[in-house]
Amino acid sequence: MRAVDTNVLVYAHRREATEHARASSLVRTFAEGDEPWSIPWPCVYEFFSVVTNVRIWKDAASTPKEAWSQLAAWFASPSVRLLAETPELPTILAELAQRPRVRGPVIHDARVAAICMAHGVDALITRDRDFALFPEIKTENPF
Repeated sequence: MRAVDTNVLVYAHRREATEHARASSLVRTFAEGDEPWSIPWPCVYEFFSVVTNVRIWKDAASTPKEAWSQLAAWFASPSVRLLAETPELPTILAELAQRPRVRGPVIHDARVAAICMAHGVDALITRDRDFALFPEIKTENPF
C-alpha cells in the first residue's frame, strides 16, 4: 500500500501549482483504482491548513468548504485507507524522534513516517526530502 503525503495532495488540489497535472493524475489513479492507497491523518490536517492559508495563497486561498469538499472526494474512494495513530506509534516514533537531525517541524515528518511504518506502508509518495532521515520508509518522488 502506498501513502500520499501532504505536498502531493496540495499540488493535486491547487491548479496553479506547476506539479498540478501530474499530482492530480496520480491521486485520481489511486482514487479510481482497486489497489489500496492511504492518506495519513496528519497529512489531512496539514493539507487543510496549507490550502486555506491566506498568507500563502492571498485572495486565492481555498475556503474551508472547498478544502473539505476535496478531502471528502478523496475519502469517498473505496480503496483509500485513512491512517491513524496506533498503539505501537509511541515506540516507533521514539526511535525516529531521537535522531540528531529531528528538530522543530521535522517531528511532523517523523510522525507521518512512524504512522506509515505502523501500518506497513510500502512507499510514501512525496517530494519532501526530509523523509530521507527515515530510511525505514521508502519514498517515491513522482515529480
